Amino acid sequence: MLTLASDFGSPYPAAMKGVLRSRGVADLVDVAHDLPQGDPRAAAFWLRFVLPEFPPGVHLVVVDPGVGTDRAAVCVRAGEHALVGPDNGCLLPPARALAAEAVGPDADPAEAIEVFAVEDADPRSSTFHGRDVFAPAAARVHEAGVDAIASLDGFARVGDYDDYAIPDAWVESETASGEVLVVDDFGNAITNVPGAFLDGHVGETIAVETAAGVREVPVVETFADVDKHDPLVTVGSHGFVECDANQGRGDEAFDLAPGRAVTLSFEEAVAATVPTA
Repeated sequence: MLTLASDFGSPYPAAMKGVLRSRGVADLVDVAHDLPQGDPRAAAFWLRFVLPEFPPGVHLVVVDPGVGTDRAAVCVRAGEHALVGPDNGCLLPPARALAAEAVGPDADPAEAIEVFAVEDADPRSSTFHGRDVFAPAAARVHEAGVDAIASLDGFARVGDYDDYAIPDAWVESETASGEVLVVDDFGNAITNVPGAFLDGHVGETIAVETAAGVREVPVVETFADVDKHDPLVTVGSHGFVECDANQGRGDEAFDLAPGRAVTLSFEEAVAATVPTA
């Protein structure tokens, strides 16, 4: 199959599908076309989460704030998968996740990753490389097969390419400091703090410190563990800690947005409950 993901909204994805259909690609699957606009970092996070659920295939990804500049077009082979899109770093986090499945837990995912520059692109527009560059390249990879990328004319293996790595949080036993990676459509503020930080703390109170101040909330397993609209901290399905509200918006409850710093502390919460003389 060939999947498509972009920040285009509508109707631009239809033009890419037209190119792909005209080149014989029949099995098309839309991942999303409402990724945060012009935000390769958010695309990297969501695709790292979503694409490993797919069987081997070709993944066309167009979140391209540098369209029309000298940034390269690339194809990344990751195990049995291939990702085609702009050279702005958004392809590498999902590629590493896909490669990790191919090599297993004891090997370096980099062993199953190769990056190729697409050198023979001749776009007819400086603003729509999704249609003119990336869709034709993805169709060629789909037709040839992932194992044949190195033999395709105009695909040259490169060692210098843009990479983005999801930043690590600072974690101690009772405190973690990180940042908000993305906010989903429900308003859940997803941080880069690993979910393991909350292990053994469900039912406890945690202090959430942001630029707006400190708020103490419960650590829960699911939204319904608190009353409607109440704030909470939990582990999302992606494996990271998120600041949420039951049937409400966590970003508003905690005054959070992508890129904002957040500190989670059980020590602060305990100290706040100790009575003073």
